[in-house]
Amino acid sequence: KRHRFHGGDETHGCRAKRIPGSIGSSSDPSRVMKGKKMPGHYGNSRHTTRGLEVLMVDPERNMILVKGAIAGAPNGIVYLAKQQ
Repeated sequence: KRHRFHGGDETHGCRAKRIPGSIGSSSDPSRVMKGKKMPGHYGNSRHTTRGLEVLMVDPERNMILVKGAIAGAPNGIVYLAKQQ
């Protein structure tokens, strides 16, 4: 998913499914440019969304209703903090 990488062919005699292929130029500048998109860890970072409004707290159903979009996976852990 990172940078829309999806891997190589799995047929037609290809032996390089999980490698990126050529990443640099040949004679000039003879190096890999800084900031080149490469595969690596994707996600698992903490995000803070400010300015959301708590509409309702229901302690019986253990539920808090928030107005606005919350980043993260479904059924993920969400931390609430008072805005400073």
